[in-house]
Amino acid sequence: MTDFRLDYMELLQQDVNKNSDKLLDVGKEDEQEEAPPPCRTLPQLCSIPTWLIVSPGLGGTPVDPQLTESLRRILFGGTFHVFNYEWRKSVFKFRESDSELSYALETDRGGARTVQMVVQARIIKNLLFIRQSSSDTQTLHSLCEVGQKDQEGALAAALSDSLWLAGQEISATVTLVTKDYCITPHLDYKLDDFTERLQLFTFHQKEDVRRFILEHVKCFTEEGSHGVILFLYSLICSRTADRLQEDLDSTCSHLLHLSLGNFVCGQALINLLLTGRARPNVFNGTVHRDHEGRPLERPLLGVLSRGDVGYLHWSREQTEHGTLPQVGSMLKTPRFPVWLVSVNSCCSMLFSLKRSLLSDWRMEHLFNLYYYNGQNSQKHTCKLTVDTHSHHWEAASTDQDPERRSPSLEMTIRTKWGGAAIDWNGTSPFY
Repeated sequence: MTDFRLDYMELLQQDVNKNSDKLLDVGKEDEQEEAPPPCRTLPQLCSIPTWLIVSPGLGGTPVDPQLTESLRRILFGGTFHVFNYEWRKSVFKFRESDSELSYALETDRGGARTVQMVVQARIIKNLLFIRQSSSDTQTLHSLCEVGQKDQEGALAAALSDSLWLAGQEISATVTLVTKDYCITPHLDYKLDDFTERLQLFTFHQKEDVRRFILEHVKCFTEEGSHGVILFLYSLICSRTADRLQEDLDSTCSHLLHLSLGNFVCGQALINLLLTGRARPNVFNGTVHRDHEGRPLERPLLGVLSRGDVGYLHWSREQTEHGTLPQVGSMLKTPRFPVWLVSVNSCCSMLFSLKRSLLSDWRMEHLFNLYYYNGQNSQKHTCKLTVDTHSHHWEAASTDQDPERRSPSLEMTIRTKWGGAAIDWNGTSPFY
């Protein structure tokens, strides 16, 4: 019995040694805040390839202790949290160029996927409606003729769009990693060997932002670059901590939330990515009274303006519990027919090839939407035909299985086009 216990403990210790980098950021939120400060001799948590590290001679401004703490508090609500392995490995990586999905990013599981899918939506907008003419002559085939340079150009445009919007179209900041530590952290600050080496580059012309990102696009796309985190840091620095505090209300104090052991994007962060403001709610405007008409102590802050990219949301669980939020028209009706879609807390995207879908009500009688969920299992862009003038969708099937009778993606589409019948054109319904 003793030998068996010793063998088990040896195996457990070996497993701990193999996964020490993952164990450093696992644990309950309260336990992490009370954990002792790390030793400065800890092994590196995030080894970034040397060729992705910029020289201090490039210019910019080194991060300072106040900013590193602000980044942690705005993202996690405390200074002792760090991004876990899933976040650190996430980058903006395209599918194979000149293929049917050459426009598409590969996405990760976990919280980073939401950020990747918002950027994916902006990539679609740029490839379909900015790179080409604004007429309704686009075809799906044009998205298959995207080479590596087109991919990098569309990514740089998508990232700069979000940063410029967050900076109120006045300025934007891009964060990269340099080789030297810029700060000596306090005892209650957990090192990640990454945030402490940030270099900030601020621009006052949108084209300068796009050009700079394009010149350093590998810092967002290559394995080991921590590209998604770099973009998030850039977004926060562009918005500034003071503006972010004004964006948030009593229902939200930080942008990432712990769910099933992983940090996921809250609605405030989604809205920041989509609209440039970290408003925590999906309704239009500001709510000053509760549902009974009584004044609220602090107003609830919703979306103030339409963005280039829209947002649709549906959750079977929330629907069953009567807690499904009603997305306002500011998010439902963007300037371009591209939507981030949250289906049962998992993000994907829908888009149309015709911009007139948003300006001509006659186009909404019968139209096509194209769907991409970011998963490697999807090999083709899914085409959905939406008919808003046919018989009611529930009459089309007598199947008793609610998911087969009303797939979640269809229910999400109906939050904008109520009662629509949806044809999957031979594809087996998913989501």
